[in-house]
Amino acid sequence: MPELSFQIQGVEAAPFSATPQLNLRILIKSSEPGTTIQNILLQCQIQIEPARRKYEGGEQSDLRDLFGEPERWGQTLRPMLWTNTSSIVPAFHGEIVTEVALPCTFDFTVAATKYFHGLRNGDIPICALFSGTIFYATEEAGWQVEKIPWNREASYRVPVRVWKEMMDRYYPNTAWLCLRRDVFEQVHQYKVSRGIPTWEQAFESLLLSAEASAFRSVVKTDA
Repeated sequence: MPELSFQIQGVEAAPFSATPQLNLRILIKSSEPGTTIQNILLQCQIQIEPARRKYEGGEQSDLRDLFGEPERWGQTLRPMLWTNTSSIVPAFHGEIVTEVALPCTFDFTVAATKYFHGLRNGDIPICALFSGTIFYATEEAGWQVEKIPWNREASYRVPVRVWKEMMDRYYPNTAWLCLRRDVFEQVHQYKVSRGIPTWEQAFESLLLSAEASAFRSVVKTDA
């Protein structure tokens, strides 16, 4: 079986996609250039490695929801799953550059979205773990089918601006928030009962009410 090596060469937002998607450009090399690789059913798991970068003060504040207080980050900055994806690599001899699609979401119940949104600049350190099935042919044995060993991987640093520019393109000045239905119904009733026209104004009103209540509590305590 030919030994395969993987190297990530770049990343860019998919230009024509119905939903946010990044494309990883991957160089695949075969240890036996003379062997015909018919195709590869490639499986790819992308993990984020947050311990491989530094964080400024604002980022530390925004990421407390994921990792807790910065004093504990030595224990809490653990690799996290971004996504699992698959791709069919066409026939090649020696080497090929192919793309692996990474679906992205702006759902803030997803840990990866919280992490990306909390970063101001710099890079997102990732590790891509490759597996799957390779179909190839040799002169001696003809067509063969083998599994790709589980130890194939490649590291890369995705620029934060690539993710942010992509999300700005799909969701300009917008964010997605998933609520429990009972919580949604309470906010909906609050909005309707007060004749508030938009959801943004309803949340702004709730925030102002909460701030006013907190202020009255402080005044009462001081008195």
